[in-house]
Amino acid sequence: MNEKDEGKTMMTAAFRAWKRASAAVLGIVLGLAAFAAPAFAELRIDITRGNVDPIPIAVPAFGGDDERAIKVGSDLAGVLVADLERSGLFRSVDSRAFIQSFSSMQVQPRFPDWQAINAQGLVQGRTTIQPDGRLRVEFRLWDVFATQQLKAQAYVTDVGNWRRIAHIIADSVYERLTGESGYFDTRIVYVAENGPATKRIKRLAIMDQDGANHRFLTDGADLVLSPRFSPSTQEITYMSYYNGVPCVYLYNIDTGKRERLGNFPGMTFAPRFSPDGNKVIMSMARGGSTDIYTMDLRTLERRRLTNTSAIDTSPSYSPDSQFIVFNSDRGGNQQLYVMNADGGNVHRITHGEGRYATPVWSPRGDFIAFTKMAQGRFFIGVMRPDGTGERLLSDGFLVEGPTWAPNGRVLMYFRESPSDTRGRGVNSYLYSIDLTGYNERRVVTPIEASHPAWSPLMP
Repeated sequence: MNEKDEGKTMMTAAFRAWKRASAAVLGIVLGLAAFAAPAFAELRIDITRGNVDPIPIAVPAFGGDDERAIKVGSDLAGVLVADLERSGLFRSVDSRAFIQSFSSMQVQPRFPDWQAINAQGLVQGRTTIQPDGRLRVEFRLWDVFATQQLKAQAYVTDVGNWRRIAHIIADSVYERLTGESGYFDTRIVYVAENGPATKRIKRLAIMDQDGANHRFLTDGADLVLSPRFSPSTQEITYMSYYNGVPCVYLYNIDTGKRERLGNFPGMTFAPRFSPDGNKVIMSMARGGSTDIYTMDLRTLERRRLTNTSAIDTSPSYSPDSQFIVFNSDRGGNQQLYVMNADGGNVHRITHGEGRYATPVWSPRGDFIAFTKMAQGRFFIGVMRPDGTGERLLSDGFLVEGPTWAPNGRVLMYFRESPSDTRGRGVNSYLYSIDLTGYNERRVVTPIEASHPAWSPLMP
């Protein structure tokens, strides 16, 4: 279902302030290991150049003191490698080529051995099950050709959190070698779909960014659309046809509690949190027009930002909360507009051929992603906030619903294939692509999927 269809087809009790997940709640304690790291290194990836040759990086299985620790270390290294390879910036060196093995973290790399197999980066790690039953993980990142240590860190956590530690280490390696923050310690919420095109069952689902820890949040009894994470990552806002009435809801991931967002007289849809998480901005259809409203989640005060006879929808705040981008047909067809956060100074930013929808501001503030419809095809693209520099990254029969990774360098969206005349054959899957238009990959989900939303980095 596309944005326009959603708009056409489609707060009770005081807002329960969400609680921030913390390292203590997750049982994770992070600490610097007592390793010295040089201030400079030669190994560096420029991720702004587009099609970058992947850096060969060697990640031996993390060693351990006993069979259980060795198993965890091997699994952890595997997740770490998978994260780095999916970014398109790294290529794992085949472990069968390794010459040196590490018996402890005190053993220094024999750099000529790693240079001989063309490993430019090396991750050395070890896992230990402590007497209290907790897991200790330590790693070092080496620049093989400069023979320098770039990063060293240690983590102590419950053993069950080993997969998250792998993502955190992957983020650390990514950040050290690219200069950009990582995006691996994140989650994805999306609409899980199945059934024929004329009778799709849609329910909320959540998973880690690599597809692990997947679970369904709703049972499919009511149609759901456009889920969005709060900045705390513990709540989701979305549109649902609960009891046949299309309204915006809040869903607490920890408790599973669902609340309708306000007692609006018309149908509400296309919700999104403000950057500070204190407001939800959304569209409300009433009296033949669709306008943009905000609701303050602390006071339950609602405010109307647009007031026209047009369809104004898909609002998204800039990361500094000063501006809002949205799409509107007030000029005759769907185009993108930007206004001040109070609804003033509305101005159109798109002037090209075709229609534009589902805009979303980058977490970095430098680009706006969008869906474009032109010449019978759909496109995922980006442009600067003033509408200049438009670039189309992907296209297809239907590609829609872009969402940004928290570092603002990767996009996820969904791609749908056409159905036959009997409503059979439709497929909908998630894809990711680099901001430069390279490294397009399908994101694996247990069943068909649409309307993804990327979480911020986990607290």
